[in-house]
Amino acid sequence: MTTTADPDQAEIPTVSFDAEPSTYRHWKLDVQGEVAYLRLDIDETAGIVPGYELKMNSYDLGVDIELYDATQRLRFEHPGVKAVVLTSAKDRNFCAGANIRMLAQSSHPWKVNFCKFTNETRNGIEDATANSGQTWIAAVNGTAAGGGYEMALACEQILLIDDNSSAVSLPEVPLLGVLPGTGGLTRVIDKRKVRKDRADVFATKSEGARGKQAVEWKLVDEVIPKRAWDETVAERAATAAAASDRPSDATGVPLPPLQREEDADGIRYRHVTATYDRDAGLVNITVHGPEGDVPDTVERVHELGAQFWPLAMTRELDDLILRLRANELELGTWIIRTKGDVEDALAFERVIEQFSGSDWLVNEIRHYFKRVLKRLDVTSRSLIALIEPGSCFAGALLELALACDRQYMLDGFMEEADEEGEPAQLVLSASNFGTFPMPNGLSRLGSRFYGDDDTLAKLRQETGRRIDAAEAMELGLVTDAPDDIDWEDEVRIMLEERASLSPDALTGMEANHRFVGPETMESRIFSRLTAWQNWIFVRPNASGPEGALRKYGTGRKAEFDRKRV
Repeated sequence: MTTTADPDQAEIPTVSFDAEPSTYRHWKLDVQGEVAYLRLDIDETAGIVPGYELKMNSYDLGVDIELYDATQRLRFEHPGVKAVVLTSAKDRNFCAGANIRMLAQSSHPWKVNFCKFTNETRNGIEDATANSGQTWIAAVNGTAAGGGYEMALACEQILLIDDNSSAVSLPEVPLLGVLPGTGGLTRVIDKRKVRKDRADVFATKSEGARGKQAVEWKLVDEVIPKRAWDETVAERAATAAAASDRPSDATGVPLPPLQREEDADGIRYRHVTATYDRDAGLVNITVHGPEGDVPDTVERVHELGAQFWPLAMTRELDDLILRLRANELELGTWIIRTKGDVEDALAFERVIEQFSGSDWLVNEIRHYFKRVLKRLDVTSRSLIALIEPGSCFAGALLELALACDRQYMLDGFMEEADEEGEPAQLVLSASNFGTFPMPNGLSRLGSRFYGDDDTLAKLRQETGRRIDAAEAMELGLVTDAPDDIDWEDEVRIMLEERASLSPDALTGMEANHRFVGPETMESRIFSRLTAWQNWIFVRPNASGPEGALRKYGTGRKAEFDRKRV
């Protein structure tokens, strides 16, 4: 990245999210039977872009890309791992958090995408503990500051070494003029149940807390003497593993590199394609439904492994979302389509429904698709579903349409198209009522019809049958259902209108509309903490010439504008 006086004018590099353990520069994954050790060992010279050194085990986006890859491989390739110990390979230094030089030189979009991806990875760690029987334990064997402590907060247990110096802290407010943007404030009070007055003291005290105070304030679970550190950490991991229901004798599923073709016009995978219309500022995304025979046994699912359509498609969609968010900032509208046979899509869904409660792999696939749908929920793009003849928006794939801000469904066929088969149809299934919850804990139908229990009850009675455009409109499942005479004009006008509006205002509007009803820790992180952090990042007190981010490490204090806004 080129460093300039204005970080927002800096060149944004193209990001790849490809990783696998043999290419890790910053992590060491060591699987020891039922327990895996994931050790942070930062290569200071291996930042994802030039211009800074990753001192004190600090991290950047490249470090988190490797961490995300490790979390995925632990879930799919190592079913026998029942506990994961997250620790540091460096003595007396757990992690200093996000690299400050990196943040100071980065453009605003880079910082936003970095924080969002980091948050999603932390949420994935918590999801592994909650839904995969894979308990994560933070073994904090040195100072954990800022994002380093936030990494520990994502774990189910936090163990802190008692060596008279190691501490946990969230020093962003006093030192940098920003917030602990990867969930620190929220996890301290929501997850750790720290009293708000103590949380206030902790978050404004740059040195943090250690020893007995850290335990008393619930910032960590246990402080362990240095002489008993290794033995006690191993004992805690063994205890967590013994409580897990993950299989001990299962064979993992390798996750091979994704095959894709990428050029200036789009990205093409086997099951997902994306084509760019740069003049219109949009990308056309098509998810292709399954082809061929549907596995009817769990043994066949395991035999197919990463080629099993729900897993293969989900991996491709995940990769596409990440690449578009990081690399295609001006493609502000995503048009989402599906293509395939409705019955085939539902048949694959029945496999997931039948075996997810009894088979570890099917369970992992279900939760993976849930996490990728959540990526859509928090993506700062306008999402439009177009439902046309040949679509397969049924069951789980219907969630793609329900995740969108609007849904347009063609009523009938296009007059000039010599089409065979049936017009566009939707099919509801049981999975649309809570199998893939949003960050707010509700189903997408529950969010769409928030407070309207009668409609939700009526929709439950409509599961399993095909719903045409007119009925979908009547049931409230689509925004509009133009016929062939109006379809092209209606869609074109809608897209042109969208492109004419302020992207900043659209991002705020969409985020507010998508999350209704109750707040969860996860929704608070994205819809409240992240929003405030993004605003604070662009304020002069943080990023201005005299701001805290720019002055950090220079020996000079930041000069704050004292007005409260």
